[in-house]
Amino acid sequence: MNRSVRVLAGLTIIAMMLMAAGCTKLQARDQLNKGVQSYKNARYEEAISHFKRAVELDNKLLNARLYLATAYAQQYIPGADTEDNNRMANSAIEEYKNVLQADPNNVGSVKGIAYLYLQMKKFDQAKEYYKKAAEIDPKDPETYYSVAVIDWTEAYQPRMEERAKLGLKPTEPLKDKKVCEALKAKSEGAVEDGINMLNQALKLRPDYDDAMAYMNLLYRERADYKCADDDSKADLKTADEWVDKTMATKKAKAEKSGQSGIVIDNSKQ
Repeated sequence: MNRSVRVLAGLTIIAMMLMAAGCTKLQARDQLNKGVQSYKNARYEEAISHFKRAVELDNKLLNARLYLATAYAQQYIPGADTEDNNRMANSAIEEYKNVLQADPNNVGSVKGIAYLYLQMKKFDQAKEYYKKAAEIDPKDPETYYSVAVIDWTEAYQPRMEERAKLGLKPTEPLKDKKVCEALKAKSEGAVEDGINMLNQALKLRPDYDDAMAYMNLLYRERADYKCADDDSKADLKTADEWVDKTMATKKAKAEKSGQSGIVIDNSKQ
């Protein structure tokens, strides 16, 4: 008899625990839904509070963590280098990483981290996560494009600094052999990687005009550190061809969508 009572008591406790767990999960989903409504109404602080509560109630509710990360990211202002602003970005990155611990192939979280690192000008980390995103979803052309933009930025900045030191005009070719060699050693890897990334993007999206525009820019980077030799002239010719492709593609898209107007080309300046 005592054994039966003990068994019954144990089953009752288990049932109560399951009911309590079920109630907690329902409360977590309720907080998630309230957070989503606040987020949609641009009440981000309120949304963050709801999402944090949802995570506290059910730390396995990945949607709550993902929304929490997105809400933090929405509060981040690119370019504003303040402690509070950077805290928002880092909080978003932390929550995205929490999602990845449970779901390593969550490409949205990987891209979210990459984007935030890019806006914070942490280019190495940004490139690392964009390349992870490409591994998870190799058919997304925008990921390859994003890597190429970082590659160009890393090559462009040191080149412009050296040109400024030499007092060169924008259209004046770089001819100082020592400077060219130094720039090539520093930037060639990024430039070649960028061109490869854009080739991947254009295979997936042949009318990707933004990728074409950066292809032009990367060939101009390569031309400059080749110090006005024959290869440099060939790269400039290729760059000009990419400008023409870009403009033709933009025009075709505009005509297809019924738009009209004059497009100003500043890409050769």
